[in-house]
Amino acid sequence: MAEQYKVDLSEIEGTISRLNGVLRDMGASSASAKSKTYLPEGALGTGFAEATQLYGAHQQMKRALEQIVQHLENVLDDFGQKTKKTHDAYQDAEAENHAAFNGK
Repeated sequence: MAEQYKVDLSEIEGTISRLNGVLRDMGASSASAKSKTYLPEGALGTGFAEATQLYGAHQQMKRALEQIVQHLENVLDDFGQKTKKTHDAYQDAEAENHAAFNGK
């Protein structure tokens, strides 16, 4: 007899829900990276090279953080969409198999 398998669709649905929760939380992280890391020019002082260097380093790090958060959001969104497609494909296959065995 052939081996049987069953995909637990509720587990996939749970994964999708958890991913959506992480994405929602990432929205807050994205907003924080953009707005809560603001440093006005001159806040570290003026008229000496170190202040200019610190401000430049801050701006560079701020951009890097924003890019990292954006990349994570993109990866999570992509994974979530693929997980949803997988769920839908298994659900469709299950419905087709059920209909085939019931003669519908």
